[in-house]
This record gives sequence, C-alpha cells and structure tokens, in this order.
Amino acid sequence: MSFWEVTVFLFDGFLISLLIFGVTLLCGAPLGLPIAFCSMSKYKVVRNTSKVIVWIVRGVPLMLQIFIIYYVPGLLFQFPLFSKVDQFFFLNWGISDAGRIMAVLIAFTLNYACYFSEIYRGGIESIPKGQYEAGYVLGLTKSQIFRKIILKQVIQRIVPPMSNEIITLIKDTALANCIIVCEIIKQAKELAATKAMVWPLFYTGVFYLIFVGLLTIVLGRLEKKLSYFRS
Repeated sequence: MSFWEVTVFLFDGFLISLLIFGVTLLCGAPLGLPIAFCSMSKYKVVRNTSKVIVWIVRGVPLMLQIFIIYYVPGLLFQFPLFSKVDQFFFLNWGISDAGRIMAVLIAFTLNYACYFSEIYRGGIESIPKGQYEAGYVLGLTKSQIFRKIILKQVIQRIVPPMSNEIITLIKDTALANCIIVCEIIKQAKELAATKAMVWPLFYTGVFYLIFVGLLTIVLGRLEKKLSYFRS
C-alpha cells in the first residue's frame, strides 16, 4: 500500500475516534451537571449515592468499564445485547460494529460525565457564599443567582480542567479497540497483521497530534475570551 492509501485507511478509523469523542462530549458534559448537583444535594441519601457512583466510575479503569457494559448483559441474562445490535444493523443496513460502538459510547459517556461532574462541583463550590447572599439582597431567586451571577464565573474557572479532560478524551478513544471497534489504532493493527506494516501504528500519532493541536488552540482562545470574569 502507498503512503496515501495508508493515510486514507487510517483516516477512516479516525472518523470513528472522532465520533466517540463528539458523542461523549455532547452527552457527557451536560450529564455531568445533574450528577454534580446530586453530589451537593442537601439530602444525604442522594448525596452519598451520587458520590459512591462517581467514586466507582472514576476508580475503575475505563477499559474494564467497556468490557462490563459490552459483556455483562450476555453473562448475567444470557442475552448478548450489543452483539444482537451488531447483527441487526449489519443484516439490515450493512453497518458493522454498531453494537460495539454503542457499548463504547455508553461507557465513555458515563465515565466522562462523572469526571466532568467533579469539575463542575469544584467550580460551583469555589464561588464565595457572599455572592449568593448579595444576590438574595438584590431580590433574586436561587435559580436567577445561579444563572446570572454564579454560572459565568464557574464556566471561567472550569475551562482549564475541562480542557485537560477533553484532550485526554480524544486519546482515550483508542481504548475502543479492546472490543474490536475499528478506530484508528485498530486499523493500524490490522495493517500490521495483514500487510506486515508496522510504521502505520506510529503514524497514528500524527492524527492525534494534529487534532490535539487544534483543540489546544480553540480551548486556549475560549479561556482567553473568558478571562474578563477574573476578579
């Protein structure tokens, strides 16, 4: 295979990596907010339950979580859910790996939602209580105080740690190949196995470097744009 053919082949896998990245960010970031509110709830049962779930998800390796979500339904209920989804999409529309990708998306979304929730919680709790009290003095409701006073400051404070998690996310998509999802690393490993070409495995790093570089620029500009919220 020529260099261009290898690049196109790897790029097909990188599109799957981008799909995992995009869906995880789109679903995990909003999901982290209610989890954060549960972790700060005044109700002890809700607060402790949320904290235990976050502790488990953050403490168990993401690869193991992918295995659990993909294989446990079949082991416990004798119903290989995601394998059935794979078969259904392949037989009806010729789409392969649909069930595997779905399992990966669920695992990634839950995992990163818990990480994001801790970032949100830290940002919200870092705001001085005096700002809430000032809002009450002005006659604002609790929701108005959060939207008009707290939220903008929280966003500015969480951008740096969120940026780190987002950059880590694109690299973590490589874990999807543990259940044979054809992301870019899996594509490179296939070339190594079938064509005895090892260099594409190292070449995949270029794709990640370029995308991480673009993310760094975008997130850096966002952080700079929000810098006027600093006290």
